[in-house]
Amino acid sequence: MAGDTGSRFLNTSHSAMQLTEHRTDRELFVRSADATRVVIVDREFRASLVLTPSGVLEDFAPRTVEEIDAAAAERVLALRPEVVLLGTGARATFPPQAVLGLFLRRGIGLETMDSAAAARTFNVLAGEGRQVAAVFLIGA
Repeated sequence: MAGDTGSRFLNTSHSAMQLTEHRTDRELFVRSADATRVVIVDREFRASLVLTPSGVLEDFAPRTVEEIDAAAAERVLALRPEVVLLGTGARATFPPQAVLGLFLRRGIGLETMDSAAAARTFNVLAGEGRQVAAVFLIGA
């Protein structure tokens, strides 16, 4: 239509839709994350960890992407995730090609991003019921 600005798709006469998030007691979620800490539900962590919707692997040694080796990657892969989110602190830092190759050979996506983005993405994917693991690297 001539002069139509698409306003037929915009209805401003209704109030905003209220969204309510429902979680099970068994599902973990990230409340906040940055370069120095991750808050899962109501517990604060200040060391690197691996998070799945059902558990936290606290004794994850690497603090930087350069410290991720085959043994560390295998610990994550043993959780059998569909996708792995790698939260690397204040900004995205990509791991060595050898580490990327370990995930690719298993057909598992490894998505690198800053920790806050990894937290948000984890919450969305876990809420969808996906088998996701998030690695949060927290330096010394």
